[in-house]
Amino acid sequence: MGKLTLQEEEAMQVIWELDGGFIKDFLAKLPEPKPPYTTLASTVKNLEKKGYLQSERLGNVYRYTPLIKAEDYKKRFMKGFVGDYFKNSYKELVAFFAKEKQISAEELKEIIDMIENKKSE
Repeated sequence: MGKLTLQEEEAMQVIWELDGGFIKDFLAKLPEPKPPYTTLASTVKNLEKKGYLQSERLGNVYRYTPLIKAEDYKKRFMKGFVGDYFKNSYKELVAFFAKEKQISAEELKEIIDMIENKKSE
């Protein structure tokens, strides 16, 4: 599966939220400014070519269904992101946000609690 462009990722967010549907459904759910219908249709076709969607012809329209779950994409994206920008170190990722004051001490404590509770399960 190829990497998603920003436009493709925005479309996939809507497709995941709706759990599939028709291009008109996706267009209605996208935030303003909405792309032209034909632009979205091209984006959806690219997503199908990349293996993120499958289509089913119903009359003269296609219904699209996601082939990958949003959670699976997030995991893959984060692994690549952390690898590309933080030398495969989640510690460096958290340190970056702490240094940039994008995460508070209280939030760090919550993260530690989540990690510790997960370990004890």
